[in-house]
Amino acid sequence: MVRPMIRKAYEWMMRLAAHHNATWALAIIAFIESSVFPLPPDALLIPMGLARPRRVWWYATVSTIASIMGGALGYAIGYFLFDAVGRPILDFYGMGEKFHTFTRWYNENGAAIVLFAGITPFPYKVITIASGVTGLNFAIFMAASAIARGLRFFLLSALLCWFGPAARKILEKYLGWITLALGVLLAGGFLAIRYLF
Repeated sequence: MVRPMIRKAYEWMMRLAAHHNATWALAIIAFIESSVFPLPPDALLIPMGLARPRRVWWYATVSTIASIMGGALGYAIGYFLFDAVGRPILDFYGMGEKFHTFTRWYNENGAAIVLFAGITPFPYKVITIASGVTGLNFAIFMAASAIARGLRFFLLSALLCWFGPAARKILEKYLGWITLALGVLLAGGFLAIRYLF
């Protein structure tokens, strides 16, 4: 039951990736993923890069810029709207009660945290909001976001270029296992939020 659903979702993503509005969809997902949305833009970037390999660097650029702009929105939510908007989002990710301890530690390690979260499956929106709440220097936040998100999306695009059609064959052959691994990584990011801070 699960495999056919994953296969259908993959085929749908491949069709969307070839659609003429796919770049806009990628930009929107990358933007809102950095502030409120749980689905990472990689889920669309990968099939787009596989469907149109010559445009993969453009997709990485779009993802990076949109993600950085979305990160600025997340920062603004934390800075200006924490009680009304930011706290419910953080509570959703299990950060509510431990947040005060987290902010003290965060102020000492903010740039490194933004770099870590921007590259890994750790939920980036938590970090963007936390950066605003704790008042992390905005220039440092934006610089760290640009480096981290750029690394993430351009390295992914480089892998797609490097492996080319072989990447698509591997993805299609091991789709179930890859989906499971990504799910475990994503769950690990949420567990890290809940238990490490």
